[in-house]
Amino acid sequence: MNFATLDLNLLRVLDALFREGSTVRAGARLGISQSAVSNALNRLRHALNDDLLIRHGNRLVPTAYAETIRHDLAEQLDGLAQLLQAPATFDPATAEGNFKIAASDFFAEMLMPALADLLHGRAPGIRAQLVDLVPQNYIESLERSSADLVLIPDAPLPKFVSRQDLFRSPFAAIARQGNPHIEGLKQGDVFPLDLFCRLPHVLFSPEGNTKAMGDAALAKVGRTRTVAITVPVFSGVCRAVSESDLIALIPRQLVERLGDHYRLSWFEPPMPIDPPLIIGAWHRRDERTPQHRWLRSAVFSILAKLDPDLALAQRDGMKMS
Repeated sequence: MNFATLDLNLLRVLDALFREGSTVRAGARLGISQSAVSNALNRLRHALNDDLLIRHGNRLVPTAYAETIRHDLAEQLDGLAQLLQAPATFDPATAEGNFKIAASDFFAEMLMPALADLLHGRAPGIRAQLVDLVPQNYIESLERSSADLVLIPDAPLPKFVSRQDLFRSPFAAIARQGNPHIEGLKQGDVFPLDLFCRLPHVLFSPEGNTKAMGDAALAKVGRTRTVAITVPVFSGVCRAVSESDLIALIPRQLVERLGDHYRLSWFEPPMPIDPPLIIGAWHRRDERTPQHRWLRSAVFSILAKLDPDLALAQRDGMKMS
């Protein structure tokens, strides 16, 4: 391939095809016709001597070679766009736009009310949207710009994704106030292991899984539990527990916020469970975008209050570096 004669606009088309998996959607993304996209793809196939994308059902999937250049291409194009972009000023008071956060409904309680108040007072033209987090697709949602920020348990991330540690989320066992099985237990006590394993559980699982971190922790002490129902949202877990004799494990920060509303009591789990680290992740193309930087800083400052020790350790680490 002679790079000197390559039309660089073809690379924008290839990037759009990688992101959309369709000549129609790629054309819509770029504002050109489907036939123009197909023509560009054919030219690239000839120039790079590879099929690049192969039809699989109703979607185009990358070849092995194309997969090796996919993320680097997106990163290089985004970097070039930032390089050529005129310096931008950002004034929250006059800014307008949307900011989509993909996360569980935990954040509907623990983030969005405070964020709404902050935006109302400082950036009234910006709309924050909490959208459902699809566990298997959050990386794709960042690639396709269907989310600006994802809030997830710590996980390996591709190099085109930036991240920040936010807080640790310890678990609590919950039961409704008045549940006859917890008579004699005081809030904050350790839940008896035999009782914990005997009572049926409500499990939070967007995918409908019947096992989670609690089961892995129980297995380490040689025990199991019975999951009676699964629900895809934490509010559903709280509701189910509040209206039955079932119990559940949920983030302690959440039950401390909602326990009185749902008339729930919370207890320490009977087995050790490492509290998961929750992180914020975003596409590196937005690393230096002024509006994105301001908004994610606003989100992170709110969530830092959930784990003051981690926030303090991060500040100390920044001072030392």
